[in-house]
Formats: sequence, structure tokens, C-alpha cells
Amino acid sequence: MSAIIIPAIIVAAIGAVFGIVLTIASKVMFVPVNEKVAAVSEAMPGANCGACGFPGCDGYATAIGEGEVEDITRCPVGGPDLVAKLAEIMGLEAGSTEPETAMVMCKGHNGVTKTIMEDARIHTCKEAKMFYGGQWACAHGCLGLGDCVEACSFNAIGIVNGVAWVDREACVGCKACAVACPKNIIDMVPKSKLVFVTCKSTDKGAVARKACDTACIGCMKCQKVCKFDAIEVENNLARIDLEKCKNCGLCAKECPTQAIVNLRKKKAPAKKPEVAEAKAE
Repeated sequence: MSAIIIPAIIVAAIGAVFGIVLTIASKVMFVPVNEKVAAVSEAMPGANCGACGFPGCDGYATAIGEGEVEDITRCPVGGPDLVAKLAEIMGLEAGSTEPETAMVMCKGHNGVTKTIMEDARIHTCKEAKMFYGGQWACAHGCLGLGDCVEACSFNAIGIVNGVAWVDREACVGCKACAVACPKNIIDMVPKSKLVFVTCKSTDKGAVARKACDTACIGCMKCQKVCKFDAIEVENNLARIDLEKCKNCGLCAKECPTQAIVNLRKKKAPAKKPEVAEAKAE
């Protein structure tokens, strides 16, 4: 009988000792849980894109929850809905946020600009820039090798006819493509703005036009036609003040090289009365 009781007592004693040790350890090593951090972390979209300036959503959530950062508008992925949630959790005013999208400021696609070299060994935009500035005659344009595409986690950007193109509907404004672009030709712009100078060339007009048919040539026609003083030519390049711009598109109509784009949807032409009547019958 003792052969059974003694081992049982020993096992029970060992279990009791371990239980006491674990209890003490849990008290000594206890880390209080910040409920606000947990709530903020749960509200985050989980994209971990880094656009907020922190290493992932948890890093930003911790900074907000612990009061290190009061700016709750840094997450472009979550947008206004996330700002409202964070404001409720932290007891702050939500304010207003303008959703942003990436915009490629270049229209130098195949056919309008010239190739000055080809090298099958170059596979990235970063490599191309380091190798004599790239393969295109324009030293300021898109290199079209897809560093921005690799950086995007939302399939919102692709290479179309040699130039990066952004799907504005899919873009969440994380800025990853803008950071990845070695030519710095991808800007973050408010989604409500629809008129842009899609050129970064500061070369003089004749030089710019020789390199690319759709380059800004600094002719100042856009500046003269703008009724809101929203566009100005500086250093041979037209620049739009997006705060002043009303999306009227007059500058785009006046631009002789089509360097300025107007993304406003065109209204369908009005139907002739007789056609409408015929269909009604």
C-alpha cells in the first residue's frame, strides 16, 4: 500500500511546489493590460503598411492607447470610419479627414517618349536610376520597371504601356508606392481632386518636348486661363495648388501637350427629343 501512497504524496508535493512557484511568478511578472491599447489594436485594419509612421498597426495602436500620439488620422487604410472609432475609444474629437490616393505624375508611355538604351540585366527602377538615370530620354519620368507594383499590397498599381498607373478605387493611400519610387514621381493627392499636371520635368520647353511629346513645356497658357489663381509655372514646370483648384479643367483644355489631365467624368450628351420620343413609342 505504501508503494502507492508514497509516490502519490511525492507527485502531489511537486505539483503543489510548482503551483506556488507559478503563482508567485505570475504576481511578480504580471504586466497590466492597457484596455485602450487592446481596443485600439482591435479596431485597426491590420494592413501593417507602415504609412502611419509606425512598424505595423500594433505599433500605432500602442502609441495611441498609451497617449504617446494624439493624431488618430494617420491610418489611410482605415479612413474616416477608423478615425471615428478611435475618437470614441480615446474620447477625442474625430474631426475631418480627406481620403488620399496615389497619383503617377508622368504620361511618358511608349510612343510619346524615346528609349535611349536597353539592358536586359536591369530589372528594377532603382537599378535603372543608378545606371545613367534610366532607359528613357526624359530624365524625370517613370522608369516603368515596377518597383511601385512590388511595394503595393492592395493590387492598386500596375504598369500600363511602360508607365505606372494607379487604380484610384483600389488605392487605400498607404504611400508604399510613393516611397518605393526612386524618381519621386508618385504623389499623394486628395481623392476629391481631379486635375493634375502629370509631368515632373523642369527642363526648358524645347528640351522637354524633344524628350517626351506629353511633357510640360512651361508655356504658361494654363496659368493665364485659370480663374482661381490655382496654377503657376515655376522653374519651367506648371504646378497646381490643390487647395485653390476647383476641378474646372480649363487648364487641361488649354495645355498644348496634354501634360495636364482632367479626371472628371464627362457628362453623357443630351438625347435629341425625337430620339427620346421614338423610344417612348
